[in-house]
Formats: sequence, structure tokens, C-alpha cells
Amino acid sequence: YLKSLSLSLSLSLSFHRGPLGVHVPPFEKHCFNVYNSVYCKYTKVMLWCLHRYVLGHEAMGRMSTANVLVAGMRGLGVEIAKDVILSGVRSVTVQDDQHTQWTDLSSQFFLKECHLGQNRALCSLQQLTALNPHVQVLAYTQPLDTDFLLQFQVVVLTNSSLDDQKRFGELCHSRGIQFIVADTKGLCGQLFCDFGECFEVLDSDGVTPASVMIQHISKENPGLVICTDDKKHGLNKGSKVVFSEVQGMTELNNSQPVEINVCGPYSFSINDTSSFSDYIRGGVATEVKQPVMFEFKPLREALQDHSLLVMNDWGKERRHKTLHLAFQALHGFVKTQQRLPQCWCQSDADSLLAAVRELNKVAQLEQLDEAVVRSLSYTARGDLAPVNAFIGSVAAQEVIKACSGKFTPLQQWMYFDALECLPEDKDQAAPSSFLPKSSRYDGQIAVFGSDFQEKLMMQNYFVVGAGAIGCELLKNFALVGLGAGEDGKITVTDMDFIEKSNLNRQFLFRSQDIGKSKSEVAAVAVREMNPQMNVVAHQNRLDTNSEEVYNYNFFKGLHGVAAALDNVEARVYLDGLCIKYQKSMLEGGTLGSKGHTLVVVPHLTASYGPVKSNSSGDIPLCTLKNFPHRIEHTLQWARDQFEGLFKHVPENVNQFLSDAEFVERTLTHGDAEALETLEGVWRSQVNMEAGGTRPQSWEDCVSWARHKWETLFNNDIRQLLHCFPEGEVTSTGLPFWSGSKRCPHPLDFDPNIATHLDYVVAASNLYGQIYNIKGRRDRNSIKKILEGVHVPIFTPNSSVKIHTSDKEMEEEKVMGTRLQELKQELASSSLKSSAKMFPIDFEKDDDSNFHMDYIVAASNLRAENYYIPAADRHQSKRIAGRIIPAIATTTAAVAGLMCLELYKLVQGHQNISSYRSAFINLAVQYFVLSQPCPPPHFEVSLPHQTSQSEPVRV
Repeated sequence: YLKSLSLSLSLSLSFHRGPLGVHVPPFEKHCFNVYNSVYCKYTKVMLWCLHRYVLGHEAMGRMSTANVLVAGMRGLGVEIAKDVILSGVRSVTVQDDQHTQWTDLSSQFFLKECHLGQNRALCSLQQLTALNPHVQVLAYTQPLDTDFLLQFQVVVLTNSSLDDQKRFGELCHSRGIQFIVADTKGLCGQLFCDFGECFEVLDSDGVTPASVMIQHISKENPGLVICTDDKKHGLNKGSKVVFSEVQGMTELNNSQPVEINVCGPYSFSINDTSSFSDYIRGGVATEVKQPVMFEFKPLREALQDHSLLVMNDWGKERRHKTLHLAFQALHGFVKTQQRLPQCWCQSDADSLLAAVRELNKVAQLEQLDEAVVRSLSYTARGDLAPVNAFIGSVAAQEVIKACSGKFTPLQQWMYFDALECLPEDKDQAAPSSFLPKSSRYDGQIAVFGSDFQEKLMMQNYFVVGAGAIGCELLKNFALVGLGAGEDGKITVTDMDFIEKSNLNRQFLFRSQDIGKSKSEVAAVAVREMNPQMNVVAHQNRLDTNSEEVYNYNFFKGLHGVAAALDNVEARVYLDGLCIKYQKSMLEGGTLGSKGHTLVVVPHLTASYGPVKSNSSGDIPLCTLKNFPHRIEHTLQWARDQFEGLFKHVPENVNQFLSDAEFVERTLTHGDAEALETLEGVWRSQVNMEAGGTRPQSWEDCVSWARHKWETLFNNDIRQLLHCFPEGEVTSTGLPFWSGSKRCPHPLDFDPNIATHLDYVVAASNLYGQIYNIKGRRDRNSIKKILEGVHVPIFTPNSSVKIHTSDKEMEEEKVMGTRLQELKQELASSSLKSSAKMFPIDFEKDDDSNFHMDYIVAASNLRAENYYIPAADRHQSKRIAGRIIPAIATTTAAVAGLMCLELYKLVQGHQNISSYRSAFINLAVQYFVLSQPCPPPHFEVSLPHQTSQSEPVRV
């Protein structure tokens, strides 16, 4: 026991040394945490990889060395800390020298009533640590001083005085420490960034560098590059590109980045190519991202520079310029009065407005928005979870930018307000309704009053989806008390189960929850935050199959719906239900750093509506089958191979064994589909000796995998080249293999080449799994089996038809001779008595199951066939796993904005100008908050109307 403790101590001391003076947990607990960090190694890697999908490898490497300080552990500070910890920095130290109060519980989701009177940082430490075992989280309970700040690369101040902001801002600016100030007061928020005099950003927008295939390059000055017409090049004037795989004009290959000038969506010009060799064919132009330098002013100087304000709601430019002065005046008020303005106090508002007018004598704004100054004074004591979620997530994204050098940082001020959430009628409630009630909702009552709080608690809401946005919504609902009353309720449904890849952004889940129902775990977590919450968890998919559950009686009892879905089709279906039953809907979505929100109010705003265009981005079948030219094509092909070989065929076999009508029903699906399905069933049931593919041993599985390799990567390619030789020309005399059609070459199997053997190892193990044959991992033993596998010589068939378009594939008619043969053969009683098979569902997150091994090997082998650059495992997992890049900051921001619209819905706002739809991109500080569209109106003639009757407008 002593030896194990000493070993744990030595490990903990060598692993990370936190800043001096931080709180250290008890010794035994610390030793357990060290052990747990080793035990959770795989989970750490998953957390790191998921953010890497958005940030990239180099940026994540930078972040892993960053130490971040977040000062202030009220609702805003804990939101920033949560998102930064989930992002994967080296360490986060949370500082607070104050104790928990009732008002903190309205937005600080890691504080409970039992924490009242205790230090906020210490009370939050355990929960913050559990978010990500890869990040060291420490607590500091003393006031800030300059020596302490020097230990960090990024410093974030929340709920701080203006004097501290100026003092510590000067220190950080002079010492090269990135400095961020975030603050919220009621329905208003403020954000400031200072990343020093010379801050380098390696990638300003995070967009994947454009890569285009070349149709032609002219010999002239400047040279004109014509791209293939399957995709716009997406380049901008001044972009730089590098060339590769150009045949003929080889001088361009592997040259230094060349600056381009855009000539059109499919063409651009480069430097002088008149002395280069003649262009023959092929080539790829790939964009090269260029570093960008940014210069920042220290806070003391930036206070006087109104040009540094970044607008986020263009109808509020005057309001936000006024808020810049109002926040400064508010600091002065607190400094002299030693308190914030009283809730809805007219005299305090007059004092704050007088201070703003005094500041404007220097600022010289043309016109002050005096109403916003008064509103800030009235609500400054408020502490609202949705506002903290939005400002906190934006601030956390700035921390990530400071640590990683990726994405465009805020330059330098941003103000935000949601004053439209206040009541539309001017009849103010009694002053007593805004006074503290020793309630967890005191921070919200200070803004809206106790009557509104009771109304919130009586709401009955339906939340569809408990993923990234769903978790954030449920957290906010718990904090605001939605449905927490005796007659209130929240129903949440999600059919999915928790995976490792969810943990980096779905913060209600922990590693011990993997494999459990998302909705059930989320419901438990929400009740842990707020024991008053009434949450019912369902595991139903929202579609036509669940209409008996989510019917008229269900919707009749609802006040509204919140959509946290990850696909358009489900949103459209839910929107249709809300229209049918006349219910309001909150909707939001994210894609990496981008997000959107939409509020739908019956008879007031437009609905989500049907899908307006095909945005699925499906790859043409002929491209997948014969003419891939991007790694996305080979990965989709590999994924299709996996599904067909290891899932669909076993499923079809099992249906054949259990359903006497399976064959007849399959024959009605069309000759081509029926032939493929029934041929697969027959082969899978017949032993290899009889011409089928059913294995009897592990050796048979290896033999099948070797033959499959030969078919896919040699024989099929040789057949394609037999039909379309390298020098083939079209009927118009143009080269067949040009533009997006890459001329392939067959591969020769070599067990000493890693990718070749990778395929055989993965394929043979997966094939064994569907027949319940135990596999092996030993590569040497597999090589020995391969030595005895006979691979027949392939001869191309001149009668084979290769399809060059999807239209040709649809038009081909298959003769029914073979179908009749299969029908007779499958009627054999011996086949009906075969053992069932075991279909495999693709799982990207388990690196021991051979799923991604197969995808990566198959894709990269096919890429090699077509001279396409290979993809590493990480990139392959993102594309083949169809992972929608998501990060905690964007999901938190979107959920915060959705909940601000919730305030308006519960109050029953009737002016469309009070509502906001939002489009944001945290990578480039792009915020567009706009009024929703009104619903469309139609003129119709009712039955039996006379020609003189007026049409009815609806």
C-alpha cells in the first residue's frame, strides 16, 4: 500500500506542477485521480480527437501546452471554464475569493444550495475536473496579484472592477500574456480581447483549404488555369496555391506557392507559363493558408477607441456604442456606491445616465441611447443563464484562439444585449416582486419578477434530442426553472446511446455513462442541478412510427417545443407537427464553429418549412463505382463496402431464413437490386468448395479476404482499363481520361506492404465475426496462411458494360435467367436449415473492432489505384464516420440564444420585432441577429363564393 501511494505521488508530481498557492485535494484523492487518469487514457484521446476535427492537429498541439486562468466563478466564469476544459488545454485554474450566494444558483450550474456560504471555486472544482481527465483543473481562493498572473499564457477576468481590468491588462500586454475581459449584467454583456502587439494566426477561418482538379493550363503570361466543372474552385483573389500531379507542364509540380487572380468560378490566372512545357493533362491545385498578423491595444487605450467595437446586431449600433460608455459608468457607480443599482430603481438609473452623459463629453457620440442606459441600471443585479451561456461561450472561443493561433480573434470590443426579452407592455410589476426571495432563481427574478418566474415553472415543454445542443438546453432550462413547478414538466426524447465521441461537447455525460441512454442520463443530470425539475425521459425516434405517442393529446398539453436535432429531415417533420398542433418551436443547429437559431411563433413568424433543395451532397454512384477523384469518394466507397459485406448481406440471409416470402418480395424490387440481393444470400449460404463464400474455418476467412483484395484492387481495375484504355478518346475526340476522370492502375498484392496486409487482417476478422468464427490478430500467422492461398489468374471480359453515368446505370435492364436460377437454388431445404449470421453495425469509436481498420485500408488502397493522396486514420474517421464537427463553445452559444427566445415565448410577445433569428460563426466573429421572416399569406376563394365575393386572405 505504501509503495503504491509513493508511486502515485511520484507520478502526480512529475505529470503536472500547478501554480503555487492553488488548492490541492487530499492526498488519497489525488492519488486516485492519477490512477483514474491512466485508466481513462482512451477517453482522453477521444476528447482530443473530437476537437481536432475542428481545430486541427497543430492547433491542438499548441493548446496542450497552455495554462489558462479564469477569474470569477459565478455563472459566466463557470461557463468559460467548462468550455475551455472540454477543449483540451494543459491546465485551467479557477479563481474566486468570494462565497456562494442565492443569486449564483440562477446561472452557476455546478453550485447547489448546500454550497451556500462556501467558496465558489472550491465548490466547483470537483465537477469541473470530471469534465475532462486530460486537463488539470486547480482552484485558487486568494485575491489576484501580479506574480500569480505571470504563470499563465491566457488570463480571463469575469465580474471584475475596471481598475483591476486596467491594472492587470497593462501587465498582461507588457508580458505577452493574452488577456480577456468578460462581463454580464442582466440582459447585457461585454467582451474584450488583447492578444498583444503582434499576434500570429496560422489559419484565420478554419475552412479546409480548397483543392481543385485541373482541366487545362495555357502557355502565356499570365497562365490561365481552367478547372473541371464538377466543383467551383472557391478561391479568392490573392490566395496562394501549389500544384501537383500535372502532366506535361511539370515545372509547376512541387513549386513554391503561387499567388492567383480569380477570373471566374472555374478559372484563375497564375504567373508567366509561356516558357513552360506543354500541358498534357491532369493536375491538382491546392490552396495554401497564409499566416495573418494582428495588433491589439491594451485595455486602457482601447477604452477610448470606438472603432474597435464589433457589431453583432446591426439594428443596434447606437445602442452598443452607448453600452460601451454605460459599462464604464456602471463601474464608477459600483466604486462610489459600493453596490449595483437597485432593481428597477428610477433614481439609480438617473445617476447612471448622468455618468454616461459625462463620459460622452469626451467620447462625443452623436446620440446616446438613453433607454438602454436605464434598462442596464434596472436589470444590472440580474444574473441570467442564457446570457452567460452566450457571452461565456464566445469568450471561451477567444481563449481557444489565444492558445491555438487558429481562427480570427475579436478586435477588440463586443457588446450584446437581449433587452427585447423585457415585457412588451409598459406596466411595470410592483417593486417588491423583484426583491430577492432566498431562492435559486433570485438572479432571474431581479430582471423579470416573481410572477414571471412562477409562469416559467408551470410550462410544459417537449425537447427533441439530448445531444450537444440538447444537453446545453436542458442545463439552461434547469437554471431558469422551466417546468420546475408542480404543474410543469419537460419531456425529452432521444433514441441514441452515449458514445465516447460525445464527451467533448455533451457535458452532461461522463465516461461512466458510455452505453447508456442519452435522454435518461440527461434527465438525471438535470435533476441533480435542480432537484425541482420535473423531467420525463423517452427513447423514441420522432417520426411516423411514434405518432401514437406524440399525438393530439400529447401536443395539446404542451406550451412549446425545443428542437435539438442533427438532421434536416427530422427538423422538417417536427416543424410539421408544430404547425399541425399550433405550437411554438425553438430550433438550433451547429457545424463546427458555425451555428444558427430560429424561433417559430404560430401566425407571427415563418415556420422552418420543407427542405428547399437537395443539400445532402450525395456522391454520384458512377463516381463511387468507377471514377473517384477525391479521398471523400474512396472513403464513401469503403463505407459502402463495409455496409454491404458485413451488414446488409447477413441481414438479408437472416430474413431469408426466417421469412418464407423473402425471395418473392425481393423479386418485386427490380431485377438489378433483386439479383444483387439474392446472389449475396446464395453465396453466403453455400460453402466455398461448392462455389459459395461460406467459410468453415479461420483459414477460409483469410482466403476470402485475399480473394476480395484481388477483386477490388486488381481485377476490377484491369476490367475498367480493358473497357477504357489509357489512350481512349470520346466520340468527340477528347481524351476519355481527363478532367475529373483519373486513369487508375491495378495494384499487385504484397503482404510486406502494411496497407495490403491491413486490409486482409481487418477483412478476415470481420468476415469471421459475421459467421461466428473467432479471428486472430497475429500478422505473421496470417502471412503463413496467405502463402497457401491460390489466387486464379484474371482475364478481362470484353462483354462487360462499364457505366459512365448514373443515367446509364438506371437504364440497364438485367436479364431474368440468373434470377430464376437463384429462385430455384434458394428453394433448397438445405439452405433453409443454415445457421443464422451476425450483422455488424459500424462503430467508429472502438479501435479494437477492426471497423476503422477496414475503412482506412480499403479507402487508401482504392486511393492508390487512382493516384489520390491517402488519408490518415483521423481524417478517415471523421469522413467515414460522418462526424459532424461540433465544439462545446458553439453549442453553448446556440443554446443560450434559443433560451433568450424562450423568455419571449413564455411572456407571449406579439411583436415580431421582439424576436431574433441568429447566424453565427465564432471562428471569424461573425454574428447576424435579425428579425424572423413573417409567415407567407395566400388569397383563396372559399367554396360557393360568387364572382363578386372578395377572396379571403389567410
